[in-house]
Amino acid sequence: MWLKPEEVLLKNALKLWVTQKSSCYFILQRRRGHGEGGGRLTGRLVGALDAVLDSNARVAPFRILLQVPGSQVYSPIACGATLEEINQHWDWLEQNLLHTLSVFDNKDDIASFVKGKVKALIAEETSSRLAEQEEEPEKFREALVKFEARFNFPEVEKLVTYYSCCCWKGRVPRQGWLYLSINHLCFYSFFLGKELKLVVPWVDIQKLERTSNVFLTDTIRITTQNKERDFSMFLNLDEVFKVMEQLADVTLRRLLDNEVFDLDPDLQEPSQITKRDLEARAQNEFFRAFFRLPRKEKLHAVVDCSLWTPFSRCHTVGRMFASDSYICFASREDGCCKIILPLREVVSIEKMEDTSLLPHPIIISIRSKVAFQFIELRDRDSLVEALLARLKQVHANHPVHYDTSVDDDMVSPVFHSTSMCSDHRFGDLEMVSSQNSEESEKEKSPLLHPDALVTAFQQSGSQSPDSQMSREQIKISLWNDHFVEYGRTVCMFRTEKIRKLVAMGIPESLRGKLWLLFSDAVTDLASHPGYYGNLVEESLGKCCLVTEEIERDLHRSLPEHPAFQNETGIAALRRVLTAYAHRNPKIGYCQSMNILTSVLLLYAKEEEAFWLLVAVCERMLPDYFNHRVIGAQVDQSVFEELIKGHLPELAEHMNDLSALASVSLSWFLTLFLSIMPLESAVNVVDCFFYDGIKAIFQLGLAVLEANAEDLCSSKDDGQALMILSRFLDHIKNEDSPGPPVGSHHAFFSDDQEPYPVTDISDLIRDSYEKFGDQSVEQIEHLRYKHRIRVLQGHEDTTKQNVLRVVIPEVSIVPEDLEELYDLFKREHMMSCYWEQPRPMASRHDPSRPYAEQYRIDARQFAHLFQLVSPWTCRAHTEILAERMFRLLDDNMDQLIEFKAFVSCLDIMYNGEMNEKIKLLYRLHIPPALTENDRDSQSPLKNPLLSTSRPLVFGKPSGDAVDYQKQLKQMIKDLAKEKDKTQKELPKMSQREFIQFCKTLYSMFHEDPEENDLYQAIATVTTLLLQIGEVGQRSSSSESCSQECGEELRASAPSPEDSVFADTGKTPQDSQAFPEEAEGDWTVSLEHILASLLTEQSLVNFFEKPLDMKSKLENAKINQYNLKTFEMSHQSQSELKLSNL
Repeated sequence: MWLKPEEVLLKNALKLWVTQKSSCYFILQRRRGHGEGGGRLTGRLVGALDAVLDSNARVAPFRILLQVPGSQVYSPIACGATLEEINQHWDWLEQNLLHTLSVFDNKDDIASFVKGKVKALIAEETSSRLAEQEEEPEKFREALVKFEARFNFPEVEKLVTYYSCCCWKGRVPRQGWLYLSINHLCFYSFFLGKELKLVVPWVDIQKLERTSNVFLTDTIRITTQNKERDFSMFLNLDEVFKVMEQLADVTLRRLLDNEVFDLDPDLQEPSQITKRDLEARAQNEFFRAFFRLPRKEKLHAVVDCSLWTPFSRCHTVGRMFASDSYICFASREDGCCKIILPLREVVSIEKMEDTSLLPHPIIISIRSKVAFQFIELRDRDSLVEALLARLKQVHANHPVHYDTSVDDDMVSPVFHSTSMCSDHRFGDLEMVSSQNSEESEKEKSPLLHPDALVTAFQQSGSQSPDSQMSREQIKISLWNDHFVEYGRTVCMFRTEKIRKLVAMGIPESLRGKLWLLFSDAVTDLASHPGYYGNLVEESLGKCCLVTEEIERDLHRSLPEHPAFQNETGIAALRRVLTAYAHRNPKIGYCQSMNILTSVLLLYAKEEEAFWLLVAVCERMLPDYFNHRVIGAQVDQSVFEELIKGHLPELAEHMNDLSALASVSLSWFLTLFLSIMPLESAVNVVDCFFYDGIKAIFQLGLAVLEANAEDLCSSKDDGQALMILSRFLDHIKNEDSPGPPVGSHHAFFSDDQEPYPVTDISDLIRDSYEKFGDQSVEQIEHLRYKHRIRVLQGHEDTTKQNVLRVVIPEVSIVPEDLEELYDLFKREHMMSCYWEQPRPMASRHDPSRPYAEQYRIDARQFAHLFQLVSPWTCRAHTEILAERMFRLLDDNMDQLIEFKAFVSCLDIMYNGEMNEKIKLLYRLHIPPALTENDRDSQSPLKNPLLSTSRPLVFGKPSGDAVDYQKQLKQMIKDLAKEKDKTQKELPKMSQREFIQFCKTLYSMFHEDPEENDLYQAIATVTTLLLQIGEVGQRSSSSESCSQECGEELRASAPSPEDSVFADTGKTPQDSQAFPEEAEGDWTVSLEHILASLLTEQSLVNFFEKPLDMKSKLENAKINQYNLKTFEMSHQSQSELKLSNL
């Protein structure tokens, strides 16, 4: 197979290769140990090494090197498993390339030509492989069986793909198989009799990066909370890394960022995700980011082709991208040419006659009477058929009406191209398809401001009017010349020339129009006639938390500009922000949206400003404007990495870049509008609408580079921030026709001496020249990388805040609390992985308070209780867990938080004996114990029979102990110590007492002192039975003599004495009360506690120290096993039921 050419210095590295054939430019080599000559020691060693490696990780035994005469650098361009395969590649080179290379005079040209040809062959092979998709289904099925057997996951844990690789443990590589499933990264190795299993949930990964170690130049490093793991020796490391990157991104965002994250339709059901879906998602993400299209836009085809570019009078090689509503083109050479054709503007798509000069051509005509010619389109017929079908669908959804009553030159002026005429007028933005509806809209909603605010509140600047107008007119003339050659509609050719014009600053009269075109907000505007007016009507007058926040910020939005010093501008701003909050309640309103919208209203009409805001919030700055501003934090993190790469000295001086991050957040959220004079900041917004977030990254780097020397000499963060603030406040725009408008940070510039002024045009030009090499693909890759870090940073913040609240209230050491939190969170996550969400179970919700973000239901609690509770009661444990959950579920929502979970464990492990008994007592009375409790039906339907023996028991030594005096004194002491403010617990009934005793008996199983404990609990049970019977008789006698109750109460002994008043009676005396007249049998917490304190073995049992660490270690190991066992048991039960 063909290989991507990479330079190597030694053609016979380490003498591992033997040359078989050679020509002027190519060498065919065989690896030692393969074929002839493998009998020598070196060959045997190499052969043994290759045999140890798995088949997918072995080095191919044959290869072809490209050599340039006179150079010591060689490039592998092909490899093969057999001599026949490599000879096919050699023959192809001889027949197709060898004779051609002699025409080149320059050696570098030869190398570039061969490498380019090989890359083209690789691209061709890749596209054909992707067309097949289902590669070797039998092998995949075999891998799936091994994956299920080795890791014992439930069936819903879908395997996405698998690879052969090495996992490094220190300096030792373990050859094995890497399995990538929807929720986990798994590795299995069996080498020299040792089995290694590794399971890493995607949500635990904190870093995913390509790196190198001492032995290998390229590895994939997985970083979790406590460990780093390196994987290497992949056959195609690029493919593996991209799949891992996609899986990690999808899973983390699905489980940790579901506040605003909407999955692609193909990824909505995790169990249906395939490798093909992930590759399509990556391509879709790149396509939408590159052309800055709506998130719902789905890519259907990517085709290599060439486009006729009239300005260069040739065909430009590139790729066509066809999606739901767009046809786009990007040249292969970055920045050369790009076009965006909304299908709404396309009139026809036609095939032309195929000729040798114009192979496989098609013509796409748009409404502004311009045609685009594409050639060299493979599979042209099916492509045109699909494009026509989507064109028909778009026109059916959004009909386009042509107004034939007006002159051709006036039709759809915003999309009017002047490439065939000399009219330089830009025209209005309304499209023909929406003109009539917009006129009725104005009648219907007369409140909307008809023009851009800057036209109504224009002030003259400090320069003379002639000077201002001459500069503005020069810019307008340059733009009009550009429109003539490149087009003036959304379908214009976007080249490096237009980027230079944008960097100079867009003329104020064209600014709003071009913002609409560059962002493609004009398509949304035309596709939704009347939409904004309806939103305004629906949202007007409604009062809620969002509208209150908007009202608070209205007068803080550009207060220095005259447009927002009166009700006209304020009212327009209110309508746009309220309408958007009504359109997108997920975002609603976020601070900094007011500043951005204010500037949009200055240069665009009110409805246009609304659609520009939609474009910025929903596709140009994704995830910026929400509860946690995740998108802005991700880009901040990307910016920090760019600083380290481009300004290493500054990054080294400022070890902690968090100080820069704190000030740069506003750069991203407000596009420099809040920290730079307005007349300068609008030039930044110009670049942003043309180049997207890339413009903000490179301008930020230019600002830091301009101040690098001062920042490196700064003594602390405060001084560094002062340097940046002063610099940004003194950025001026000499070409601005309006007066200077001060920035929000003007108070920083109260200097005694004048500060040097920087022109915004120079700063923007420097940013493009020095830092403009970042591609959209690189930025998107960095965003994937840093989104993991940012989301995990939020998870750590949540964890630390929860622990900070819990630590003062419990006696568990912080290290163990962290382990418990991880177990609690993992239990929640496992249910998200493998179970259908139940009505009461809620997903992770980052918008809730920290303590409520992770909650578990009864089944999840039972798993954790079984793993970490010290009260193991064999089969009774599950019942005890159910009662504990009901006790902790105060608000009866069937969910409990981490704090409640830890509070019960704290009592069980660290509580005093009376606290533990009290907890056990509460577990056996309502609400913990219910009538429908699985194990609550008492086998004794009648009252317990009394043994009627005195409270005196013999000891093995022969001594007799009288418990009557002890119990009386203990109950008195407990009554005195009881907190009077504490609510008294209800007494325990006979049925509840039976359950209490059953729990105690089950707790003592397998204890070293099991026999003594059973004897002690039998003694205590007898005591309590008699106490309950005495109380039962006394309550019965009180009810029988209610009429003389006052006298009896006056002469009655204390409750403690009455408990023992009749213990010495004979059986005949005890029958003095008829059975039907008896009261309820009850005992209190004080009675139980006092009785238990009489037995030292019971006291020792409840007061002995318990080791939580060993429980936690076992829990970490067994948590997955317990869950998978339960899931497999459930699936077997369901299978049996389905077979019945």
